[in-house]
Amino acid sequence: MESESVMLCNIVLFLFGFVTLCYSFTDPQDLKILLDFQKGLDNPELLKWPAKGNDPCGPPSWPHVFCSDGRVSQIQVQNMGLKGPLPQNFNQLSKLYNIGLQRNNFNGKLPTFKGLSELVYAFLNGNNFDTIPSDFFEGLSSLAVLALDGNPLNESTGWSLPSELASSVQLTKISVSSCNLAGPLPDFLGSMPSLTNLELSYNRLSGEIPSSFGQSLMSILLLNNQEGGGMSGSIDVIANMTSLSQLWLHGNSFSGTIPEKIGDLSLLRDLNVNGNKLVGYIPQSLANMQLENLDLNNNQLMGPVPEFKAGKVSYDSNPLCQSKPGVECAPEVYALLDFLSGLNYPSNIAPRWSGNDPCHGPWMGLNCDSNSKVSVINLPRRNLTGTLSPSIAKLDSLVQIGLGGNDIEGTIPSNLTNLKSLRLFDVSENNLGPPLPKFQNSVTLVVDGNPLLVGGNQIQQSPSPASSIPPVSLTPPGSAQPSPFTMPSSPPSPTSSSLANPSASVEVPGQTKRKFERTKLVIVGGILACSLLALVLIALCLYSCFKKKSETSNAPNSIVFHPRDPSDSENTVKIAVSNIAGSMSTQTGTSSVSNTSNLTESPHVIEAGNVIISVQVLRKVTDNFAQKNQLGSGGFGTVYKGELEDGTKIAVKRMEAGVASVMGKITTKADVFSYGVVLMELLTGLTALGEERSEESRYLAEWFWKIKSSKEKLIASIDPTLNANEEIFESIYTIAELAGHCTCREPNHRPDMGHAVNVLAPLVEKWKPINDESGDFSGIDYSLPLPEMLKVWQDGESTGLSHTSLNDSKSSIPARPTGFAESFTSADGR
Repeated sequence: MESESVMLCNIVLFLFGFVTLCYSFTDPQDLKILLDFQKGLDNPELLKWPAKGNDPCGPPSWPHVFCSDGRVSQIQVQNMGLKGPLPQNFNQLSKLYNIGLQRNNFNGKLPTFKGLSELVYAFLNGNNFDTIPSDFFEGLSSLAVLALDGNPLNESTGWSLPSELASSVQLTKISVSSCNLAGPLPDFLGSMPSLTNLELSYNRLSGEIPSSFGQSLMSILLLNNQEGGGMSGSIDVIANMTSLSQLWLHGNSFSGTIPEKIGDLSLLRDLNVNGNKLVGYIPQSLANMQLENLDLNNNQLMGPVPEFKAGKVSYDSNPLCQSKPGVECAPEVYALLDFLSGLNYPSNIAPRWSGNDPCHGPWMGLNCDSNSKVSVINLPRRNLTGTLSPSIAKLDSLVQIGLGGNDIEGTIPSNLTNLKSLRLFDVSENNLGPPLPKFQNSVTLVVDGNPLLVGGNQIQQSPSPASSIPPVSLTPPGSAQPSPFTMPSSPPSPTSSSLANPSASVEVPGQTKRKFERTKLVIVGGILACSLLALVLIALCLYSCFKKKSETSNAPNSIVFHPRDPSDSENTVKIAVSNIAGSMSTQTGTSSVSNTSNLTESPHVIEAGNVIISVQVLRKVTDNFAQKNQLGSGGFGTVYKGELEDGTKIAVKRMEAGVASVMGKITTKADVFSYGVVLMELLTGLTALGEERSEESRYLAEWFWKIKSSKEKLIASIDPTLNANEEIFESIYTIAELAGHCTCREPNHRPDMGHAVNVLAPLVEKWKPINDESGDFSGIDYSLPLPEMLKVWQDGESTGLSHTSLNDSKSSIPARPTGFAESFTSADGR
């Protein structure tokens, strides 16, 4: 009897070994690639792979190699000092989902990753790869994290992120700093639905931030320290990136003002714009933000320093009027800065207008009188653009304004006529237009060269005798020499007498001809104005008739007729009608429609607003809902395009049948969303909906999306019973990212449950219990991979053996826990 038991045990052990061998046999192609990987290294001994090993998946598995069903799924060799190239057939590890090669000395050409459709994590940063193939990113449909930082890729020519990367819709993080990225930022980056982290520092990027970034959900955007002058243009688009928590733009050439709406970025905690060309006032909305760090150094910011609410603030090397927060500028300074604002803060002037005293300091183009009041603005031929600000009327000591030879537009502010001391106003050769204010007779107004002002002819208002305009010689700040810009000492030539001042009585040679030309212009202008008015009246009449006819034929209060077809009551149609020209608003309506094309249908109609459309017409204009007319599909049906006989384009949403009712229909993507919420509940200890919680955190998924990208907020939100510390927080952060990924708004952006398992499986390996205080589980060998532990349990059940039945405790099977039903098996555990 005893010998029979021993024989039975031997048979079981033999079968167990055979099953294990079959379960873990490594794919030959994967084995070859691993061996090529090993042979290419200068120091392969660091891997500690067996010299004659032929089964990397084990048991026991090779160090740093993880498998699933005999296929290599992970290679984790980070921080090992390995040196050498990667085999160029690396992408034939088709089941690879996590590759960790970071912080080694790998070199040479990166192999293509084309076709690695199951790859989720690619950590290649901190190496010396020098070339990246053009097809590297093709087919990476599951990629969530890409890190290439610190590799000198394509050093001589540079490279850019290709459009194929846009297909990686599950990508949440791109970290490609110090990699010789060149050229403008690709527009598609701002449209990637899952992208939250974009880190592209220390490259050779240029151009503006694409407008598509305004719709992005990024929480971290790092574009700092670009070579060769870096990125440029306005930063207005960032005011719409309301999910940002960290924004680094320092070390570039961004210009323009800081947008006032930056205060809408309520999640922003770290803002660095050091070393750019930003101009204008510091917005009060920025000063009110609860930032942890704010760096405004080395720009061209002007005006006063507001009182900041940020924890750490620096604003050195800016032409500010004051150095201490909360201290106002002098009134003249405000007037001059507003004048500069109207001219778009020209870069050749703004940096030189600094301090709080325009009469002492580097205020280029200004002169002052003996009372230290600004009396001259002299900025001719400075390539000025923009408009003239009415604020210069506050400088009541102005005697001369010289702005000729620029590109100023708009009109001359009428309040400038209130400047009692003004004698000369020269805005010749600009693009100013009418109306022309009427200055005092003592003012010489020069506007020749402005095409919109009376043919661009020179106009001067100075009929007064020479004795009424004394000569002026003004001294600039800090100089004993007279200003070269002086008032004339004699009255102007008769050839430039006033045309703008009707009281001027000085005749000018050729003036009669100009009057005749003006008369012709007035007559022609009158005829054109009358013709235009007639056309407008005709258009209004036609519009009124059309509107009245439309209101007569289509009643505003309408009803919806539904067919009485009980055999197909669940199939519905939803339509949206809009005029492409924009003259008709969108209307929608619903109606039940039979799927059977050969049924005789009553002429039921769909009416919405002022639009009445029969279902037969809908079938006709969509070619019976033909596939070629599909615009797209969503969770509730498919949308088709169509065009009515009058040219109106419509979109028809046809709702799918049943949808309308180791709503409540459940889909796999709905399962994934629910699982993501469960992960959030496990991490925070909160329920999915808490009516007792604040409005901000009432809905767990919505609130968790806002806080998951901030390490500090995430730590604060973790359930205290988890005893989270820095050692395990990296794993918790991975779970948080997965939870966010699972709860994406669009179902097709959510991963499969297989992806969730792949993300969590390595964490299970990390979290295996070290001390086993329960006798029930003393038979489990926790050094085995999870699939093998499950296999041991399954084999034990199939043979009816408990963990006490085998001599080797490390391969024994745990007994069924106390209290579980007799029918409980490992399948229930899964």
